[in-house]
Amino acid sequence: MTIEEINQKVVEKSQLIDGIYDEVQKVIVGQNYMVKRILVGLLANGHILLEGVPGLAKTLTVNTVSQTVAADFKRIQFTPDLLPADLIGTLIYNQKTSEFIPKKGPLFANFILADEINRAPAKVQSALLEAMQEKQVTISDTTYKLPNPFLVMATQNPIEQEGTFPLPEAQVDRFMLKLMIGYPTREEEKMILDRMVKAEKIMINPVIHPKEIIELRNIVKEIYMEDKIKEYILDLVFATRNPENFKNLNELKDLIEMGASPRATIYLAQAAKAHAFLEHRGYVTPDDIKAIGKDVLRHRINLTYEAEAEQVTQEDIVSRLFDEIEVP
Repeated sequence: MTIEEINQKVVEKSQLIDGIYDEVQKVIVGQNYMVKRILVGLLANGHILLEGVPGLAKTLTVNTVSQTVAADFKRIQFTPDLLPADLIGTLIYNQKTSEFIPKKGPLFANFILADEINRAPAKVQSALLEAMQEKQVTISDTTYKLPNPFLVMATQNPIEQEGTFPLPEAQVDRFMLKLMIGYPTREEEKMILDRMVKAEKIMINPVIHPKEIIELRNIVKEIYMEDKIKEYILDLVFATRNPENFKNLNELKDLIEMGASPRATIYLAQAAKAHAFLEHRGYVTPDDIKAIGKDVLRHRINLTYEAEAEQVTQEDIVSRLFDEIEVP
Protein backbone atom coordinates (compact mmCIF):
# COMPACT_ATOMS: atom_id res chain seq x y z
CA MET A 1 0.00 0.00 0.00
CA THR A 2 1.41 3.42 -0.98
CA ILE A 3 1.72 6.37 1.41
CA GLU A 4 -1.06 8.15 -0.51
CA GLU A 5 -3.42 5.19 -0.04
CA ILE A 6 -2.59 4.93 3.68
CA ASN A 7 -3.08 8.68 4.05
CA GLN A 8 -6.48 8.52 2.36
CA LYS A 9 -7.61 5.65 4.57
CA VAL A 10 -6.43 7.50 7.70
CA VAL A 11 -8.28 10.69 6.69
CA GLU A 12 -11.49 8.70 6.17
CA LYS A 13 -11.36 6.58 9.33
CA SER A 14 -10.04 9.22 11.71
CA GLN A 15 -13.44 10.92 11.56
CA LEU A 16 -14.62 8.23 14.01
CA ILE A 17 -12.09 9.46 16.56
CA ASP A 18 -13.28 13.03 16.03
CA GLY A 19 -16.74 11.80 17.03
CA ILE A 20 -15.35 10.44 20.32
CA TYR A 21 -13.58 13.73 20.98
CA ASP A 22 -16.77 15.73 20.36
CA GLU A 23 -18.78 13.56 22.75
CA VAL A 24 -16.15 13.77 25.49
CA GLN A 25 -16.10 17.57 25.25
CA LYS A 26 -19.78 17.63 26.25
CA VAL A 27 -18.66 16.66 29.75
CA ILE A 28 -14.95 17.40 30.06
CA VAL A 29 -13.74 21.01 29.94
CA GLY A 30 -10.13 21.43 28.84
CA GLN A 31 -7.81 18.49 29.62
CA ASN A 32 -7.24 18.07 25.86
CA TYR A 33 -3.85 16.55 26.61
CA MET A 34 -5.37 13.80 28.78
CA VAL A 35 -8.18 13.02 26.32
CA LYS A 36 -5.80 12.79 23.34
CA ARG A 37 -3.38 10.54 25.20
CA ILE A 38 -6.20 8.20 26.21
CA LEU A 39 -7.16 7.99 22.53
CA VAL A 40 -3.50 7.27 21.67
CA GLY A 41 -3.57 4.36 24.13
CA LEU A 42 -6.84 3.15 22.64
CA LEU A 43 -5.43 3.21 19.08
CA ALA A 44 -1.98 1.87 19.94
CA ASN A 45 -3.25 -0.92 22.21
CA GLY A 46 -1.33 0.44 25.20
CA HIS A 47 -2.29 0.81 28.84
CA ILE A 48 -2.17 4.21 30.54
CA LEU A 49 -1.15 5.43 33.99
CA LEU A 50 -2.58 8.80 35.02
CA GLU A 51 -1.01 10.68 37.91
CA GLY A 52 -2.41 13.84 39.45
CA VAL A 53 -3.88 15.33 42.58
CA PRO A 54 -7.54 14.58 43.41
CA GLY A 55 -10.33 16.38 41.60
CA LEU A 56 -8.76 16.79 38.15
CA ALA A 57 -11.43 14.67 36.38
CA LYS A 58 -9.13 11.69 35.79
CA THR A 59 -11.84 9.15 36.63
CA LEU A 60 -14.56 11.19 34.92
CA THR A 61 -12.54 11.46 31.70
CA VAL A 62 -11.82 7.73 31.52
CA ASN A 63 -15.46 6.95 32.28
CA THR A 64 -16.70 9.39 29.62
CA VAL A 65 -14.35 8.04 26.93
CA SER A 66 -15.53 4.49 27.68
CA GLN A 67 -19.16 5.58 27.26
CA THR A 68 -18.40 6.75 23.70
CA VAL A 69 -17.45 3.15 22.87
CA ALA A 70 -20.24 0.58 22.91
CA ALA A 71 -18.15 -1.75 25.07
CA ASP A 72 -18.01 -3.22 28.57
CA PHE A 73 -16.58 -0.90 31.20
CA LYS A 74 -15.63 -1.73 34.78
CA ARG A 75 -14.32 0.57 37.50
CA ILE A 76 -12.30 -1.06 40.28
CA GLN A 77 -11.60 1.02 43.38
CA PHE A 78 -8.31 -0.29 44.72
CA THR A 79 -8.05 -0.62 48.52
CA PRO A 80 -5.47 -2.17 50.89
CA ASP A 81 -7.71 -5.16 51.64
CA LEU A 82 -8.29 -6.11 47.99
CA LEU A 83 -7.37 -9.67 46.92
CA PRO A 84 -6.30 -10.95 43.47
CA ALA A 85 -9.55 -12.99 43.29
CA ASP A 86 -11.48 -9.71 43.56
CA LEU A 87 -10.01 -8.83 40.14
CA ILE A 88 -9.68 -12.04 38.18
CA GLY A 89 -12.48 -14.10 39.78
CA THR A 90 -12.59 -17.40 41.61
CA LEU A 91 -14.26 -20.83 41.73
CA ILE A 92 -17.69 -21.12 43.35
CA TYR A 93 -19.04 -24.46 44.59
CA ASN A 94 -22.39 -25.42 43.05
CA GLN A 95 -24.26 -27.61 45.51
CA LYS A 96 -26.76 -28.86 42.90
CA THR A 97 -24.13 -30.26 40.56
CA SER A 98 -21.43 -30.79 43.21
CA GLU A 99 -18.99 -28.95 40.94
CA PHE A 100 -16.82 -25.87 41.17
CA ILE A 101 -17.81 -23.30 38.55
CA PRO A 102 -15.76 -20.23 37.59
CA LYS A 103 -17.08 -16.81 38.57
CA LYS A 104 -15.22 -14.27 36.42
CA GLY A 105 -14.08 -11.03 38.03
CA PRO A 106 -14.40 -7.43 36.83
CA LEU A 107 -11.25 -7.72 34.69
CA PHE A 108 -13.40 -9.39 32.03
CA ALA A 109 -14.35 -6.12 30.34
CA ASN A 110 -13.03 -4.03 27.44
CA PHE A 111 -12.17 -1.00 29.56
CA ILE A 112 -10.84 -1.21 33.09
CA LEU A 113 -10.46 1.83 35.29
CA ALA A 114 -8.07 0.89 38.08
CA ASP A 115 -8.72 3.76 40.45
CA GLU A 116 -5.90 4.60 42.87
CA ILE A 117 -3.83 1.58 41.86
CA ASN A 118 -1.16 2.42 44.43
CA ARG A 119 -3.60 1.72 47.28
CA ALA A 120 -3.64 -2.02 46.57
CA PRO A 121 -0.98 -4.45 47.86
CA ALA A 122 1.67 -6.02 45.61
CA LYS A 123 -0.25 -9.28 44.97
CA VAL A 124 -3.22 -7.39 43.53
CA GLN A 125 -1.03 -5.09 41.47
CA SER A 126 0.85 -8.06 40.01
CA ALA A 127 -2.42 -9.83 39.13
CA LEU A 128 -3.56 -6.76 37.20
CA LEU A 129 -0.21 -6.22 35.50
CA GLU A 130 -0.01 -9.89 34.45
CA ALA A 131 -3.46 -9.59 32.86
CA MET A 132 -2.32 -6.42 31.07
CA GLN A 133 0.71 -8.17 29.64
CA GLU A 134 -0.73 -11.59 28.80
CA LYS A 135 -4.30 -10.50 27.95
CA GLN A 136 -5.48 -13.58 29.83
CA VAL A 137 -6.07 -14.77 33.41
CA THR A 138 -5.89 -18.16 35.06
CA ILE A 139 -8.56 -19.29 37.53
CA SER A 140 -7.54 -22.56 39.20
CA ASP A 141 -6.09 -24.61 36.32
CA THR A 142 -8.05 -22.99 33.47
CA THR A 143 -6.87 -20.02 31.43
CA TYR A 144 -9.40 -17.53 30.08
CA LYS A 145 -8.78 -14.97 27.34
CA LEU A 146 -9.73 -11.39 28.15
CA PRO A 147 -11.98 -9.45 25.75
CA ASN A 148 -10.52 -7.67 22.74
CA PRO A 149 -9.94 -4.74 22.90
CA PHE A 150 -8.67 -4.74 26.48
CA LEU A 151 -7.40 -1.46 27.89
CA VAL A 152 -6.40 -0.60 31.45
CA MET A 153 -6.36 3.02 32.58
CA ALA A 154 -4.97 3.33 36.08
CA THR A 155 -4.91 6.42 38.29
CA GLN A 156 -2.69 7.22 41.23
CA ASN A 157 -2.47 10.09 43.67
CA PRO A 158 1.10 11.41 44.12
CA ILE A 159 0.54 13.37 47.33
CA GLU A 160 -0.56 10.64 49.74
CA GLN A 161 2.05 8.15 50.96
CA GLU A 162 0.23 6.73 53.99
CA GLY A 163 -1.50 3.43 53.25
CA THR A 164 -0.15 3.21 49.69
CA PHE A 165 1.98 0.63 47.87
CA PRO A 166 4.02 2.41 45.17
CA LEU A 167 4.29 0.53 41.87
CA PRO A 168 7.80 -0.94 41.36
CA GLU A 169 9.72 0.57 38.43
CA ALA A 170 9.74 -2.76 36.57
CA GLN A 171 5.95 -2.95 36.77
CA VAL A 172 5.37 0.69 35.79
CA ASP A 173 7.20 -0.22 32.56
CA ARG A 174 4.13 -2.23 31.50
CA PHE A 175 2.22 1.01 30.94
CA MET A 176 2.71 2.50 27.48
CA LEU A 177 2.08 6.06 28.71
CA LYS A 178 2.37 7.83 32.05
CA LEU A 179 0.43 11.09 32.06
CA MET A 180 1.04 13.93 34.50
CA ILE A 181 -2.28 15.75 34.90
CA GLY A 182 -2.28 19.42 35.93
CA TYR A 183 -4.84 21.99 37.05
CA PRO A 184 -7.18 23.68 34.53
CA THR A 185 -6.79 27.37 33.66
CA ARG A 186 -9.00 29.98 35.36
CA GLU A 187 -11.18 30.25 32.22
CA GLU A 188 -11.57 26.48 32.02
CA GLU A 189 -12.48 26.28 35.71
CA LYS A 190 -15.15 28.94 35.17
CA MET A 191 -16.62 26.75 32.39
CA ILE A 192 -16.47 23.71 34.71
CA LEU A 193 -18.33 25.70 37.34
CA ASP A 194 -21.05 26.79 34.89
CA ARG A 195 -21.48 23.29 33.47
CA MET A 196 -21.43 21.22 36.64
CA VAL A 197 -23.80 23.29 38.80
CA LYS A 198 -26.64 22.71 36.35
CA ALA A 199 -29.24 20.14 37.36
CA GLU A 200 -29.60 18.24 34.07
CA LYS A 201 -27.47 15.18 33.38
CA ILE A 202 -25.32 15.27 30.24
CA MET A 203 -25.94 12.24 28.02
CA ILE A 204 -23.03 10.63 26.16
CA ASN A 205 -23.80 8.71 22.96
CA PRO A 206 -21.73 5.71 21.81
CA VAL A 207 -20.07 6.56 18.49
CA ILE A 208 -17.88 3.51 17.88
CA HIS A 209 -17.97 -0.26 18.47
CA PRO A 210 -15.14 -2.54 19.69
CA LYS A 211 -14.82 -4.18 16.24
CA GLU A 212 -14.22 -0.74 14.72
CA ILE A 213 -11.47 -0.05 17.26
CA ILE A 214 -9.69 -3.23 16.15
CA GLU A 215 -10.02 -2.08 12.53
CA LEU A 216 -8.57 1.33 13.42
CA ARG A 217 -5.66 -0.34 15.21
CA ASN A 218 -4.86 -2.30 12.06
CA ILE A 219 -4.82 0.95 10.07
CA VAL A 220 -2.54 2.59 12.67
CA LYS A 221 -0.06 -0.28 12.25
CA GLU A 222 0.14 0.49 8.51
CA ILE A 223 1.04 4.16 9.02
CA TYR A 224 4.35 4.87 7.31
CA MET A 225 7.50 5.52 9.34
CA GLU A 226 10.72 6.18 7.47
CA ASP A 227 14.13 4.98 8.65
CA LYS A 228 15.23 8.47 9.77
CA ILE A 229 12.36 8.53 12.28
CA LYS A 230 13.28 5.04 13.50
CA GLU A 231 16.88 6.18 14.02
CA TYR A 232 15.61 9.20 15.97
CA ILE A 233 13.64 6.88 18.27
CA LEU A 234 16.70 4.67 18.78
CA ASP A 235 18.88 7.72 19.55
CA LEU A 236 16.43 8.87 22.24
CA VAL A 237 16.23 5.45 23.88
CA PHE A 238 19.96 4.72 23.70
CA ALA A 239 20.74 8.17 25.11
CA THR A 240 18.97 7.07 28.32
CA ARG A 241 21.32 4.07 28.57
CA ASN A 242 24.64 5.53 27.36
CA PRO A 243 24.37 9.33 27.46
CA GLU A 244 28.18 9.65 27.29
CA ASN A 245 28.00 8.51 23.64
CA PHE A 246 25.96 11.57 22.68
CA LYS A 247 27.09 15.18 22.30
CA ASN A 248 26.35 17.45 25.31
CA LEU A 249 24.85 14.61 27.38
CA ASN A 250 27.94 13.26 29.15
CA GLU A 251 26.97 14.73 32.56
CA LEU A 252 23.75 12.65 32.54
CA LYS A 253 25.81 9.48 33.00
CA ASP A 254 26.04 9.98 36.77
CA LEU A 255 22.34 10.85 37.06
CA ILE A 256 20.79 7.83 35.31
CA GLU A 257 20.98 4.48 37.10
CA MET A 258 19.01 2.55 34.48
CA GLY A 259 17.76 3.65 31.08
CA ALA A 260 14.70 2.77 29.04
CA SER A 261 14.08 -0.83 27.94
CA PRO A 262 13.41 -2.07 24.37
CA ARG A 263 9.73 -1.87 25.32
CA ALA A 264 10.19 1.93 25.24
CA THR A 265 11.41 1.74 21.63
CA ILE A 266 8.39 -0.30 20.57
CA TYR A 267 5.90 1.83 22.49
CA LEU A 268 7.39 5.09 21.21
CA ALA A 269 6.94 3.93 17.61
CA GLN A 270 3.40 2.62 18.20
CA ALA A 271 2.30 5.74 20.11
CA ALA A 272 3.79 8.03 17.45
CA LYS A 273 1.78 6.23 14.77
CA ALA A 274 -1.39 6.62 16.84
CA HIS A 275 -0.61 10.33 17.32
CA ALA A 276 -0.18 10.73 13.55
CA PHE A 277 -3.59 9.07 13.09
CA LEU A 278 -5.18 11.61 15.47
CA GLU A 279 -3.61 14.34 13.33
CA HIS A 280 -5.22 12.76 10.23
CA ARG A 281 -1.87 11.75 8.70
CA GLY A 282 -0.75 8.45 7.22
CA TYR A 283 2.92 9.04 8.06
CA VAL A 284 4.96 9.82 11.19
CA THR A 285 6.93 13.07 11.59
CA PRO A 286 9.50 14.07 14.26
CA ASP A 287 6.77 16.25 15.80
CA ASP A 288 4.81 13.09 16.63
CA ILE A 289 7.83 11.70 18.49
CA LYS A 290 8.30 14.98 20.36
CA ALA A 291 4.61 15.22 21.25
CA ILE A 292 4.35 11.72 22.68
CA GLY A 293 7.95 11.07 23.76
CA LYS A 294 7.84 12.40 27.31
CA ASP A 295 4.75 10.34 28.13
CA VAL A 296 6.50 7.16 26.93
CA LEU A 297 9.90 7.79 28.53
CA ARG A 298 9.29 9.61 31.83
CA HIS A 299 8.53 6.45 33.84
CA ARG A 300 11.26 4.29 32.30
CA ILE A 301 14.31 6.12 33.64
CA ASN A 302 15.65 5.21 37.10
CA LEU A 303 17.63 7.98 38.75
CA THR A 304 20.73 7.66 40.94
CA TYR A 305 21.00 8.97 44.50
CA GLU A 306 23.13 11.77 43.09
CA ALA A 307 20.25 12.90 40.86
CA GLU A 308 17.89 12.87 43.82
CA ALA A 309 20.38 14.85 45.91
CA GLU A 310 20.62 17.45 43.15
CA GLN A 311 16.79 17.42 42.83
CA VAL A 312 16.98 16.36 39.19
CA THR A 313 13.75 14.69 38.05
CA GLN A 314 12.95 12.20 35.32
CA GLU A 315 11.10 15.03 33.59
CA ASP A 316 14.32 17.10 33.55
CA ILE A 317 16.28 14.21 32.02
CA VAL A 318 13.73 13.57 29.27
CA SER A 319 13.47 17.29 28.43
CA ARG A 320 17.25 17.44 28.12
CA LEU A 321 17.24 14.48 25.73
CA PHE A 322 14.74 16.14 23.42
CA ASP A 323 16.70 19.39 23.55
CA GLU A 324 20.03 17.82 22.64
CA ILE A 325 19.29 14.83 20.37
CA GLU A 326 19.44 15.91 16.74
CA VAL A 327 16.07 15.90 14.98
CA PRO A 328 16.04 14.30 11.49
